Amino acid sequence: MSKAEWDSLCDGCGLCCLHNFKDGKTGKVKHIAVSCRYLDITSCRCSIYEDRSQINPDCLLLSPYKIPQIKRLPHSCAYRSLVEGRELQWWHPLVSGDPNMVHEAGISVRNKVVSANHVHQDDLEYFYHN
Repeated sequence: MSKAEWDSLCDGCGLCCLHNFKDGKTGKVKHIAVSCRYLDITSCRCSIYEDRSQINPDCLLLSPYKIPQIKRLPHSCAYRSLVEGRELQWWHPLVSGDPNMVHEAGISVRNKVVSANHVHQDDLEYFYHN
């Protein structure tokens, strides 16, 4: 698969760009309603995509070999789905033909999160919802 083909698997949900923490009791990764400062929360696309690993060392660089170890990728993630042998969801742009379907289906973070640009690091815990 070429880099362009691999990159096209991103459905633009923005879920992997949310701040998260590991629950001490269950070990599960919990996302909070605060996105990376570089995620455009309207388009759900990275504003520094090509240089993301240099500018933001915490950014996930995905490869088929790394995905099984990355617990913060949501079950709906196309990269995770393919590595786990599952089909892409009906709302995925490569299936539906519509890049806005991920938003219309309510899968994306659009209108559900705040950017880290507007949250002090010490206040992240207030955005966690059970």
